[in-house]
Amino acid sequence: MTERQTLLQRELRQRRPFESPAHEALLGLFRTADAAGRAVAAAIEPHGITGQQFNVLRILRGAQPDPLPTLEIGERMIEQTPGITRLLDRLEAKGLVARVRSSEDRRVVNLELTDAGREVAAVVPAVLAEVLNLHLAGFSHDEWRALLSMLKRMRANGDTLRAATSPNSATPD
Repeated sequence: MTERQTLLQRELRQRRPFESPAHEALLGLFRTADAAGRAVAAAIEPHGITGQQFNVLRILRGAQPDPLPTLEIGERMIEQTPGITRLLDRLEAKGLVARVRSSEDRRVVNLELTDAGREVAAVVPAVLAEVLNLHLAGFSHDEWRALLSMLKRMRANGDTLRAATSPNSATPD
């Protein structure tokens, strides 16, 4: 290993240089997201839930007092998961959420927090504060704004690329 290696190269034990600064930044973003996710997982583990279950409880807590349809919960997830029904089944089995049929449309299944779910969801602010304290301390307001702006642009670029490569995006001649 040479002294010219970046911190990320050393962390990943990568001997070759990254293909580009953008490639290094993306891998750094993945590594950072993983570290923050592990911190959240460690903080919520004593409450008997996973990160994705925590996310569902966070979503439902924010929607209170209204229940949310299953599909909307899936769309609001930070990490998209094809197994949303199984995820919700596990939360229901733990007694943290309840399914309620919509009175307007019986085909729609809504979810709401149970009393036990509200108790677990109440730890959300403390868990997020712990992650903030561990990973996000020492940044100025302007640095946060700059980071948020860059992340927003990354997501927008991804949305643009997905739209351009989607089978439905072809325009007729």
